[in-house]
Amino acid sequence: MQAQDFLVELGTEELPPKALKQLAEAFLAGVEKGLADAGLGYRSARYYAAPRRLAVLVEQLATEQPDRTSQMDGPPLQAAFTADGQPTPAALGFARKCGVELSELDQSGPRLRHVQTIPGQPASALLPGIVDSALAALPIPKRMRWGAGKTEFVRPTQWLVMLQGEQLIPCRILSQQAGHHSYGHRFHHPQQVEIGTPASYADDLRKAHVIADFAERRELIRQRVAELAAEQQGTAIVPDDLLDEVTALVEWPVPLVCSFEERFLDVPQEALISTMQDNQKYFCLLDANGKLLPRFITVANIESNDPAQIIAGNEKVVRPRLTDAEFFFQQDQKHPLERNNQRLANVVFQAELGSVYDKALRVSSLAAFIAECIGGEPANAARAGLLSKCDLASEMVGEFPELQGIAGYYYAKHDGEAEDVALALNEQYMPRGAGAELPGTLTGAAVALADKLDTLAGIFGIGMLPTGSKDPYALRRAALGVLRILIEKRLELDLHTALQTAVNQYGTTVKSEGLVDQVQDFIFDRLRARYEDEGIDVAVYQSVRAVHPDSPLDFDQRVQAVQAFRRLPEADTLAAANKRVSNILAKADVAVPADIDPALLGEAAEQALAKAVQAAESAVTPLAADRQYRATLEHLAALREPVDAFFDQVLVNAEDPQVKANRYALLARLRGLFLGVADISLLG
Repeated sequence: MQAQDFLVELGTEELPPKALKQLAEAFLAGVEKGLADAGLGYRSARYYAAPRRLAVLVEQLATEQPDRTSQMDGPPLQAAFTADGQPTPAALGFARKCGVELSELDQSGPRLRHVQTIPGQPASALLPGIVDSALAALPIPKRMRWGAGKTEFVRPTQWLVMLQGEQLIPCRILSQQAGHHSYGHRFHHPQQVEIGTPASYADDLRKAHVIADFAERRELIRQRVAELAAEQQGTAIVPDDLLDEVTALVEWPVPLVCSFEERFLDVPQEALISTMQDNQKYFCLLDANGKLLPRFITVANIESNDPAQIIAGNEKVVRPRLTDAEFFFQQDQKHPLERNNQRLANVVFQAELGSVYDKALRVSSLAAFIAECIGGEPANAARAGLLSKCDLASEMVGEFPELQGIAGYYYAKHDGEAEDVALALNEQYMPRGAGAELPGTLTGAAVALADKLDTLAGIFGIGMLPTGSKDPYALRRAALGVLRILIEKRLELDLHTALQTAVNQYGTTVKSEGLVDQVQDFIFDRLRARYEDEGIDVAVYQSVRAVHPDSPLDFDQRVQAVQAFRRLPEADTLAAANKRVSNILAKADVAVPADIDPALLGEAAEQALAKAVQAAESAVTPLAADRQYRATLEHLAALREPVDAFFDQVLVNAEDPQVKANRYALLARLRGLFLGVADISLLG
């Protein structure tokens, strides 16, 4: 079958830079889906994307669909013909439905069947519809109309190229008639650019000062920024999302080094970096010690004969923003950070839960309690909790909300607070997302835990539970943060006690009945997905959940031990035995004594099991108390043989009630050994 390259390019006004890459990827996916649905084969496909264009190039696309065969089954033969071979209304109706004579239907099988060969259509006839559907399906939250027409797209369209090989595919899409002509760089080459063939597309535009390949432009910017930073004895901060956005803003990237006055370096560098990155799309430079250099890199969209003018223009634009940051920082330092709590007393945290200052007081008290539990300094944790929300009332955070916590650190340092207190004001918000950094100090960990547990207890306490689609107070993220801090930093905290302390602080403001258990269950529910991501079977999680540990660290240690136990050859047999024991004890019709009476152990197999259980208790009790759960389960694995022998040779439900109760007691002791770690009966 013949094949030719295919190109579609839609020219537009400047596309939204933050969405450009996503739009291009979705356009490619839509075209590929349309080709697959149409049965048109091809070698490969890729997208191009620049500020004023979206394009897809398909290499070696089949020029025609293959012929297809369709078949439709009709009524069974016995229902299609009478005994004397005359067609019934069912047969005649099926023939009419298929648009053929009855004699043209296939009567060789158990049913009437119509088989039809459908000739394949030329790709040129199908491609306009495929492209139109792909564009219509782009993820565009809000579409525009322009001119007097009713056409809608993310931005007004300007031109359309549709080529199959050297041949134009005549069509009209989004108000544009297809042609051979694109357009070059808006300033360097505003004239039309004739696209010779799909394969020459990128080179044709390059001659017109347009690098159409998004990935090529991105890599060019990254490399050139790194080179310029090295020339300045620095390293550039190049976040992926910022690099993508800058790539989407330029067709012909020209990175240039600019500078600002060194006096601005007295301002927290996070504020300077934030305003330069977010507002101006600049790449900031750091020295070898991670300190901000008084220089930045801008990426121009023009190759100027006088780049100094572009540099001066960017330096002029950034100066007022840095001056604002400097002003806010200086104003905030004119009074102690703690004074901001007076303003926060009039700021509502949640209508039913009081002010932000009320929350700070609760966090302070709870953080002191938690710090004592995890080996921290309660006084410092209490101080950090009291100051934890103060920077929310600062001028700096008012202008740069993303600096909450960071600004507090600088102001606390200025006020002479202890280092861990100052650090905790930023660490309270950690982790800020999945896989993000955790608090580095015990004081920071205590405040972070207190803040999250206070929010969970309060919001659950007034009945504002998160739903599948709504979680306005980020309670799931708070719960995950609690788990990550305690497990990954290996901090021991009785969650039930900590939550009870948090609930008690609210008094009658919340409905406290059953609240602690409800919140604790919500937190531990988050672990299920965490373990699934780690490749741990849900049955392992459930086996530990069944014994209700109150410490997330303890919970995790048990899970890791059970996961290792599952790999032992004895695991399946012992899990099945535990399940059997659980069922027997659940149906017990006699009182199960706490102790085993050796005099009632008549069978050799039950004597052997009792001896093995007693020895195991002596061996694993100190191991379990020391949370050496893996060693505990490995030791208990040795019980497999006496357990198997017991069930093979001993009738548990003996006729003598005393013997029966004694055997139940033996099984209860056996099961209790495993329940010291997890309910392994759930592994079966």
